[in-house]
Amino acid sequence: MSYSGGDNHGRGEAMSEAVSGREAGAGRRERRPQRMAAVPAGRATAAAMVQDELRREILDMELRPGAPLSEKELTARFGMSRTPVREALIRLKEEGLVEIFPQAGTFVARIPIGAIPEAVFIRQALECATVELLAERASAEDVARLDATIARQHEAFDAGDQESFHRADEAFHEALAQGAGYPGVWKLAQAAKSQIDRCRRMTLPVPGRMEMVIREHLAIVDEVRRHDAQAAIAAMRQHLGTLLPDLVHLQASNPDYFV
Repeated sequence: MSYSGGDNHGRGEAMSEAVSGREAGAGRRERRPQRMAAVPAGRATAAAMVQDELRREILDMELRPGAPLSEKELTARFGMSRTPVREALIRLKEEGLVEIFPQAGTFVARIPIGAIPEAVFIRQALECATVELLAERASAEDVARLDATIARQHEAFDAGDQESFHRADEAFHEALAQGAGYPGVWKLAQAAKSQIDRCRRMTLPVPGRMEMVIREHLAIVDEVRRHDAQAAIAAMRQHLGTLLPDLVHLQASNPDYFV
């Protein structure tokens, strides 16, 4: 679960107050306006690159909840100084994906189990509104684009390729927003679903899970094809709500991943 915040490319550093010369006997000081020093573009770009890559690895569960993140190892891995790495970690902390303990170190944040229902609620609100609009106005091209993403999911399932399956899943939901005419809604949904994504990745290896996702996507597209907005909403709400019953099992199976 585009997942994104943390798009500032650096923080300005306040310049010290400068004092001009005094007029003889007047004792007046002239204050120059404060200015924010620009962050070098290279450093900002480097921090964003590290942030994006670590976010991807965290959401894809390549970096597991609780895993340590060593600044020294990351600087060596990315071939850059500690400053952009530190900035990237701070931004990921703001996203809730990293925990920084001054005396203990930096770690991949555990998944806040209590935040998942609200994240699902937000995603349902956004994507149900999106699919309602799409069902009302969908063109043959819109439906064909959705069918193509489902075909990619079929291929990934047949190949046992969970990574490609997940990418096709994301493409399906992005295509819904694009077809509705509001691609920005998908960006909002991605920001809201980062913790959901980690849970979703944990469910993919469960036998029958990928087939179920394909069936649910087909049900959504069938209602869009029929221009039945209310049925499309119901199909989307059911699809996005299937994660909630899995939470108890996920937490019981991986207690160290949750908080």
